Amino acid sequence: MKDALVIGGGPAGLMAAEELARAGHAVTLTEAKPTLARKFLMAGKSGLNLTKDEPREAFLSHYSHPQIAAITREFGPEEVQDFARDLGIELFTGSTGRVFPVEMKASPMLRAWIARLERLGVTIRTRWRWQGFDGDGLVFDTPDGRQCLYPDVTILALGGASWPRLGSDAEWVPWLATKGVTVSPFQPSNMGFAIDWSPHMADLLGQPVKGAALITPTRRTRGEFVISTRGIEGGGIYEISAELRDGAPLSLDLVPDLSVEDLATRLAKLPPKQSLSNRLRKAAKLDPVKLALALEWGRPMPNEPAQLAATLKSLPVPLGPPRPLSEAISSAGGIAWGSLTDDLELTDLPGVFAAGEMLDWEAPTGGYLLTACLASGRHSGRAAAKRLATSS
Repeated sequence: MKDALVIGGGPAGLMAAEELARAGHAVTLTEAKPTLARKFLMAGKSGLNLTKDEPREAFLSHYSHPQIAAITREFGPEEVQDFARDLGIELFTGSTGRVFPVEMKASPMLRAWIARLERLGVTIRTRWRWQGFDGDGLVFDTPDGRQCLYPDVTILALGGASWPRLGSDAEWVPWLATKGVTVSPFQPSNMGFAIDWSPHMADLLGQPVKGAALITPTRRTRGEFVISTRGIEGGGIYEISAELRDGAPLSLDLVPDLSVEDLATRLAKLPPKQSLSNRLRKAAKLDPVKLALALEWGRPMPNEPAQLAATLKSLPVPLGPPRPLSEAISSAGGIAWGSLTDDLELTDLPGVFAAGEMLDWEAPTGGYLLTACLASGRHSGRAAAKRLATSS
């Protein structure tokens, strides 16, 4: 039996630890926080979206890098659902294909998973904060003082740089950089964008925008989002946030089920003497939130029906900067793929593997993030176990 160390107690680290333990190795899992998987638990507060039940190729198309897509191909939506059910978690699939536990919580799944790891013999150490390297050893600040471990293999699953209060603080970046590992700069992902609202929007802040199409130079999607005191956020925005972060313009189609011509015909049937708000409500069937956005971003509104219809079908959104990294759901950036083998082993640190959001990839919310974290933890755990099995 050989010693394996997993640093990081999120889903990727837990999965890596399980694979190593199943292969018959002595596994120690360390976590800097007092409890495991805090970001996982936080995600579960609004209903734990485990994965999305959709054709595999469509699912894999949401990943920013082909290597994380290839890894997730091995452990995708069906496998994640089987994994959860094997832990005793009953699931259901919503109308959009998103898969949730019936209890809509993360804590029952986490408790069952930890119990299984303990039965497999995994040693869990909380409040063990990794402090970098000391020669061939890995140094930890622990409740019992400084500890230095010398495992046969190590898997790093320390998360990215979003939600630092939950543990993903990217403190590890300089320690790997001194070992020759290339780390791409972190950027916010799945985040909102600032909007400078006028006073007349005050009563509508916090309201969802439903049934609009979001248009970028490369995509047209339908997704709900929320107008907040700070700007716009929510699933519809998160799905296109990478493109917006990189400077793409955004516009809204407030009447996506009508063509410009049909909408213009409806507008032309109303007497011009009616107020603009009445014309938009009656002809375009805009609800109060959409009407407010049309008046906020479309002024000066043209009176001619065809031009007014064109404005409603392509309403420019005056995006401000993305919300900061500390507020983002996830992060882009991390260990560059050129510093990794196909097994997720660091080329400059033989015997050290990485998994999860430490790697340079991103994906939208909706189950894609968690599925890839689980898949990469499984992949690195199996690779590390194989290395141990073949080493002298």
